[in-house]
Amino acid sequence: MSDDTPPADETTGILFAGSAYAFWGIMPLYWRLLGDVRPFELTVHRVLWCALFVAVATACLGHTWRVISIFRSPRLVGTLAVTSVLISCNWTLFIWCVATNQLVDASLGYYMTPLVSFAAGIAFFGERMSRVRLVGVGLAAIAVVIQTIGLGHIPWIAPALALSFGLYGYFRKLAPVAALDGLLVETLLLLPITLGLVGFWAIEGIGAFPSHNLLKDALLVCGGPLTAVPLAFFAAGARRIRLTTLGFLQYLSPTITLLLAIFSFHETFTRVNAIAFGCVWTALMIVALEGRLTRPRLGPAGS
Repeated sequence: MSDDTPPADETTGILFAGSAYAFWGIMPLYWRLLGDVRPFELTVHRVLWCALFVAVATACLGHTWRVISIFRSPRLVGTLAVTSVLISCNWTLFIWCVATNQLVDASLGYYMTPLVSFAAGIAFFGERMSRVRLVGVGLAAIAVVIQTIGLGHIPWIAPALALSFGLYGYFRKLAPVAALDGLLVETLLLLPITLGLVGFWAIEGIGAFPSHNLLKDALLVCGGPLTAVPLAFFAAGARRIRLTTLGFLQYLSPTITLLLAIFSFHETFTRVNAIAFGCVWTALMIVALEGRLTRPRLGPAGS
């Protein structure tokens, strides 16, 4: 076996993480099947059924004690309460993008997420940033300016998605808990609200669940497992591969979403979109090559 051949564990990790990102990329197809359900209501059902599914899975795995220990730490619970709000807002906005044919902007937002994370690190956590990363953040800002000029108004969707998910990632790092344990706590914290809303809508007859359409009910319920399973795949992959590899894989999801938007949902990809995406892609390429760009040059051999 050559030195360039990745070890079996890393190959498995790439398959796990790649599958998770690919799955997230095609999820708009699933939400399109529930196009007659309000985006906020879809998020409520997603949180509700995800909490119940992960709770059962956690009990079957014998990890209930780990979740109980999290609830004994007010600091962890407080952090996960913040992340639960951030991810719920992100989910709702993304589903709204699917419903209103704005997936091109949504995919741009997820491309911008790492760059927004860098900026959030400086603004909220006092982190230092290299010149290379400053250039990347600057190009992302230029992309927003270009879209603003082209559209005639501030393009809030992409920055909002990037900011909500970027901040989610940062605050999630402050809570050192396993992926599914954290997801369970995040969804359990919102469970009283989601149960109350679904019950109220059912009593008033204004909700999508339960309905006379068993397929719709099944799709709503399955939104929970379809939220948890790719996250489990991602966690399994992240443990096995290098962060640099994981960093490149994360662009698989918005790439698939962008292709779906253009070729399946027939959204328009304008010249302004092309220039904005070009700025962000260039920024990501510069950041990806940061190590080589900042590596000190060696003198001639023997000097």
